Amino acid sequence: MSDTPQQPPHDVAQTRTESGAPAATPPPARPAANAVAPNTDGVWYASYPPGVPHEVDVTQYASLVQFFDDCTTRFRECVAYVSAGSPMTYGALARKAAAFGSWLQGAGVRPGERVAIMLPNTLQYPVALFGALKAGAVVVNANPLYTACELAHQLKDSGAQTIVVFESFAQTLENALPGTRIERVVLTQLGDLLGEGFNLKGRFINFMLRHVKRLVPAYRIPPGVRTVRLLDALAQGERAPRAPVAAKLDDLAFLQYTGGTTGVAKGAMLTHGTILANVAQAKAWIAGQLENETETILTPLPLYHIYSLAVNALIFMALGGRNILIANPRDMKRVMKVLRHETFSCISAVNTLYNAFLENEAFRQRDFSGLKLAMAGGMATQRAIAERFKAVTGKPIVEGYGLTECSPIVTLSPVDIEHLQDFEGSIGLPAPSTQVRFRRDDGTWANLGEPGELCVKGPQVMKGYWMRPDETARVFVGDGWLATGDIGVMDARGYIRLIDRKKDMILVSGFNVYPNEIEDVLARHPGVREVAAIGVPDPVQGERVKVFVVRRDPALTEDALIQFCRQQLTGYKVPRLVEFRETLPQSNIGKILRRALRDEEIAKMSKAGAA
Repeated sequence: MSDTPQQPPHDVAQTRTESGAPAATPPPARPAANAVAPNTDGVWYASYPPGVPHEVDVTQYASLVQFFDDCTTRFRECVAYVSAGSPMTYGALARKAAAFGSWLQGAGVRPGERVAIMLPNTLQYPVALFGALKAGAVVVNANPLYTACELAHQLKDSGAQTIVVFESFAQTLENALPGTRIERVVLTQLGDLLGEGFNLKGRFINFMLRHVKRLVPAYRIPPGVRTVRLLDALAQGERAPRAPVAAKLDDLAFLQYTGGTTGVAKGAMLTHGTILANVAQAKAWIAGQLENETETILTPLPLYHIYSLAVNALIFMALGGRNILIANPRDMKRVMKVLRHETFSCISAVNTLYNAFLENEAFRQRDFSGLKLAMAGGMATQRAIAERFKAVTGKPIVEGYGLTECSPIVTLSPVDIEHLQDFEGSIGLPAPSTQVRFRRDDGTWANLGEPGELCVKGPQVMKGYWMRPDETARVFVGDGWLATGDIGVMDARGYIRLIDRKKDMILVSGFNVYPNEIEDVLARHPGVREVAAIGVPDPVQGERVKVFVVRRDPALTEDALIQFCRQQLTGYKVPRLVEFRETLPQSNIGKILRRALRDEEIAKMSKAGAA
């Protein structure tokens, strides 16, 4: 498939739902993998923690808006978020989200229209998120660190007409706008919501960022695009009436972009129902372990990422939890400054972040007596990190597994386990109301202890990929089973362990990196003849990107290629290793064999380790 972003054709109106979104294209009928179910079905129930039901009610709420209204009413006086030391209660969040939703409606945003949000972890993010949902819009999360090329693809592909963006990233947006359908740009700065009224603290922070640290590059939004400050939009929305939007469980709530198991980023269509199902599943799993209105969770992972979005923004909202927002987890000095006056009972992170925390002396010296739950996902947690964390905090890291296409949670480990003495990297048990099977290469179902491609069925599974029925058909293998592309195995207790990924996706610090995208960028360099990208094991990041290049220009250097990539790709996608070769391994039809290159690298590393 071409990597060129495509706009929806003008004549697709007849294929859209009442919400304005394209109707999901059902996957073509395929025979079931086996006529008889394998002996894996349901074996995990015997290992469930006491009180966890096999099935959950996924229809408690009619929409995410109703869920939001219920939570913000019940926990109105509780603090929902803390950013840069400034709190926002659930009641204040409800008022600001309602105001933003009213402004969006008044600005002409219709139900089903896509609203992009390009914000780091700040108070503005939940306001924009829930305000867009209240207006009946579909949220398109965008990474603030995207290059203009990456952002342009997502805006064009989603057809978003509105974007909320930090002013520090407005220059990137300016360069991404040509060819998109963006009509409205909502600009905001870090200090905007850090207080009420005159907000001296926020004004000072904004001044420092713009005029002292010079973190707001010059930009110019075209005259034909309406621009408004978020604070002005909220003020206008507070005075404007809002017509309640009666969203339904089957209506789209998010276009969450992912590469899935292949190539260019695609929008997973997550509905109000799939997201709420995942919230209900997780809430049933942790019932009795965490308490309403008392938990504080540290949130260093970006809320635009599906993992943090589901766990921190939504599941902890159901508990009336308090989120400590970390805008830049890489700045460990500032993170520890924030935590100097904070305590937390829960944390969600990935292996690389846990490693960074453990390397910090101030973190190791903290009092962890109040810590109840440390969650990991997004990438495999390494044994050494898990053992060090247990030694420092007295608590294990509890792993789970999920993917964007499943809203995202598929499996969970018991919250109160003490399993590190035999740490095996298990990703836990299937969540309530979730079925998991493993598929052999011939399409039949594998049995217990037999590896296969992990397939999922449950109420949290996406409707499909936005405007990509061919990609949707590839991942649904019949009768509603979603093929994840991950190879795993289930033991006799129902616990699952991942073995490898079926495709060549690279996982850097919990973020998907796709070889096609890197190869496409490097192929544009005039000095490159052929290129292949793979992931090689890395003790901190999980994997790092390595590229193999056949040069057209003999003078081409490693530094020149890396600098070229930095101009086109987000930092975590930039290759860390470059190897020049005369030829690359190819199949009999000329396809470059990435797997052969990766096997060579692993063999080389094993030999070096033995030496």
